[in-house]
Amino acid sequence: MTNNRRAVFLDHPSLDLGDLDLSGLRDCFSDLQLYSDTTPLNVIARLQGVQVVISNKIALNTETLAACPDLKLILVSATGTNNVDLDAARAHGITVSNCQGYGTPSVAQHTIMLLLNLVTRVKDYQRDVSAGKWQEAKQFCLLDYPIVELEGKTLGLLGHGELGSAVARLAEAFGMRVILGAIPGRPARADRVPLDELLAQVDALTLHCPLNEHTRDFIGARELALLKPGAFVVNTARGGLINEQALADALRSGHLGGAATDVLSVEPPVNGNPLLADDIPRLIVTPHNAWGSREARQRIVGQLTENALGFFRGAPLRVVS
Repeated sequence: MTNNRRAVFLDHPSLDLGDLDLSGLRDCFSDLQLYSDTTPLNVIARLQGVQVVISNKIALNTETLAACPDLKLILVSATGTNNVDLDAARAHGITVSNCQGYGTPSVAQHTIMLLLNLVTRVKDYQRDVSAGKWQEAKQFCLLDYPIVELEGKTLGLLGHGELGSAVARLAEAFGMRVILGAIPGRPARADRVPLDELLAQVDALTLHCPLNEHTRDFIGARELALLKPGAFVVNTARGGLINEQALADALRSGHLGGAATDVLSVEPPVNGNPLLADDIPRLIVTPHNAWGSREARQRIVGQLTENALGFFRGAPLRVVS
């Protein structure tokens, strides 16, 4: 059944740290070659005679697809497909399938974790403990930084799909009131509060929407200034939704109570980033790992397997092109 079904995974370590079960995925193919790293210089060579390619972030552009006549299926081991030229794939009769909804529990808990760290000032207290300040204290505790309870506070959600809904449920479990904001480029809805109105009334803001021409930098200096003094901002969606320089400035000014982001506009930030400066107070940056629980990554393997089997059976799944 798997005769002549050759496949390659161009950036295997972007998914598997050696802790995943790949047996089901391997069974889909007569041969599955795992590559630890692929560059633009060797991607075409690695796809010769290959029917299926698995890629997370390796670019599959017009030139590459034109040079790989045996390629029939692209399996993206993520949701975003910006690394694939979808028009070129269609032109060459190549099916493209992605993975969807695999990281909801992981990203939702990461979002709330970041918010909890901000409101409890964990980073500041841990720094002081490491510096010996607790050991020198004249009383049993340190209370040098204000601690904020989530109960009774208002959370504004920008994006109420699967991820946003999961975050809303967790926030409500902490006793928060959740309101939903309108996102630029989408039709108005009665259950979505206009952005400016939302910003003025929330104690915390979390982002769960896609990055596109309507949402790039849509939270800038003006929008941050509309937030209440002491408000918190968390972005586990996409870098570029929030103007990074404006966020750095708002934190330095003391207007915000804190901010956290799991994403930057360019990843990895090889040329630096305004949010990586060492003088920004009350900021937490995590390295785009909110999605990366073992359980979430194993779900991706499962979806890759389903997508491959569906294609071979003539009923492809999660098709984006």
